[in-house]
Amino acid sequence: MSSLWPAGPRRVLVVGIDGVRLDLLPEVHTPHLDEVAAAGFLARAEVDDATPTMSGPCWATITTGVGVAKHGVLGNHFGGNRLDVFPDFTTRLAAVHRRRTFAVGGWEPLFLARSGGPLFAAPGRLSYIAPLADTPEAWEVCDERVTAEAEYVLGRGGDDPQASFVYLGAVDETAHFLGCGEKYRRSVEAADRRLGRLLDAVRSRPTHADEEWTVIVVTDHGHLDHGGHGGRTDLERTAWIAAYGPGIIPGRPVQPLHHTDVAAHVYAALEIVPDPHWTLDGRPFTPAAEPVQVG
Repeated sequence: MSSLWPAGPRRVLVVGIDGVRLDLLPEVHTPHLDEVAAAGFLARAEVDDATPTMSGPCWATITTGVGVAKHGVLGNHFGGNRLDVFPDFTTRLAAVHRRRTFAVGGWEPLFLARSGGPLFAAPGRLSYIAPLADTPEAWEVCDERVTAEAEYVLGRGGDDPQASFVYLGAVDETAHFLGCGEKYRRSVEAADRRLGRLLDAVRSRPTHADEEWTVIVVTDHGHLDHGGHGGRTDLERTAWIAAYGPGIIPGRPVQPLHHTDVAAHVYAALEIVPDPHWTLDGRPFTPAAEPVQVG
């Protein structure tokens, strides 16, 4: 059996925060997300016409780099998927490139063989932390435990993953139960504090000075004011991506973004050229073309 690929300086952390509305971000206190944006960008990513504005299809697109026509996840039950052909980036990197990878979160179909899952089939290390109940309060506790596990693995766990995915689900659950009011905004702020802890874990690594980190923060869909999604309104279709790292120019506009670009950029950040047989639909984040000066 081949050994793991020697770890170079490149590392990637993807933080998925479910159901965060772009239009409400200016109204909440998110200093850590603002920090990511200032070091790189934060920009809209619209859910395309073929993709239901549901968590299952959107997270599958984000992590595989292909659309629903290929990965086959059309709802929150993953039955009929083609994830064996179009795996998530943590599974592909572990299997094909022998990279250390890690995924953690609390939503069953992403991590367990339930409801047609899992999306994350075989990362190098997988942690599933179940919420004790399907309530906003229980999901906040779940996200706290998820963050603590990720802090340990990223900062002190010894696994040294080169690509990681951390899923936080409390914001979405809060919107479903309570709508996008004050408690929803407080949940977004709590998610931002957890993002800050993950960034601190990365920076606390004794080898951090010799590493080149790409951090990507992404949401899957928006929400209606009263809570809920799955339709085609602008509020539901509007997602966003924030990122910094090698090759990303701070403050410079990026090309129009799509969820499929996340996995494509993970590979690019690790200096891996995708096999054409993967038929990725996305492309790495690149700056928009400079405007042409006339006269």
